[in-house]
Amino acid sequence: MIEPAVHLRSANLTELEYLALNSELNMADGHARQELTDGQQRIVEEFPTLFEKAAAQPVEDLEREAHRAFLHLLGQHSYPAGRVLSCYASSVAMEILARSLATRTDAVALVHPTFDNIPDILRGVGLRLVPVEEDPLHAGAPLPDGVGCVFVTTPNNPTGRVLTAERLAALAAECREKDVVLALDTSFRGFDPRAHYDHYAILESSGCRWTVIEDTGKLWPTLDLKVGLLVYSANVGLPVAKIYSDILLGVSPFILALVERFAEDAASGGLADLHAFIAEGRRIVHETLGDVPGISFPDADSVVSVERVDLGDRRCADIWSALQDRQVYVLPCTQFHWADPGLGERSLRVALARSHTSLQAAVRELRSVLLAG
Repeated sequence: MIEPAVHLRSANLTELEYLALNSELNMADGHARQELTDGQQRIVEEFPTLFEKAAAQPVEDLEREAHRAFLHLLGQHSYPAGRVLSCYASSVAMEILARSLATRTDAVALVHPTFDNIPDILRGVGLRLVPVEEDPLHAGAPLPDGVGCVFVTTPNNPTGRVLTAERLAALAAECREKDVVLALDTSFRGFDPRAHYDHYAILESSGCRWTVIEDTGKLWPTLDLKVGLLVYSANVGLPVAKIYSDILLGVSPFILALVERFAEDAASGGLADLHAFIAEGRRIVHETLGDVPGISFPDADSVVSVERVDLGDRRCADIWSALQDRQVYVLPCTQFHWADPGLGERSLRVALARSHTSLQAAVRELRSVLLAG
């Protein structure tokens, strides 16, 4: 176990999430851990049939159907069907992209803050990172010079900020002019209808070089049976397909069949139900903590499945350690601020894709710790 007083500052977020896996009050990782809906439970009961389908149907057909069902669910009708690589997780797609970028450039401009495995993977292949703060990015500030890629997470984790269609078009035009790759991570797209405009129509018409990482794993409680997608432009100029083949042959046909069925269920009302479920979780957090002195919620427009809590003058390391003593787990925000950890020193991130009973119990413990301090 990590000793918080010694190692918390140096641990990455995934290490901290691992600590929480055996706790009933795990509000740390952003994976979907709520109960199955009735419709999803019926899909689970279909597993023998799905397995037979996956065994009998050509993988190419399964991939095409899963990609179409998932991406159309989220408004992405213009995705290039011949340039979508299926990965076991979005982090695997990120590794493939990072290795590809390292063959063509030595520097990437990366949104700040964001989940720390993105900068860690990019740095791990030797890339130099230039932070791009969210407010200037969304306000239209010029991108930094001297980089070969601009990387934006939208909706962002942990802030929930979403690139508008107008801002995406402007970024794509600037990247085309500077001949740099525009990379998007849209893993939390499913939670925010504002991110459901057709990104691929804008990217394809811009003429820029681009890549997009998509992810099914944040949406549905499928015990991490999921698919990450790496989508890229015809002119991307990166060896993404070759490096993909160095790492993967493909993903499980069974998981592809599962993704298609869960996407169909979501399109039939399940996605709207999920949005309402997450909104209720956010209400629980705000209602339980809202009257604690010094506490605030900085991401007023966020609708993704995580919520930041500003701690006022309290240090997140102290609160995290006190919660761990009670077997309650959230994430400190220092590591999200990968270029300046001090900016996250006074905030925590709470995962909302949990049963409301467990979330309520965890947030009550957080309230008790905050009031005691």
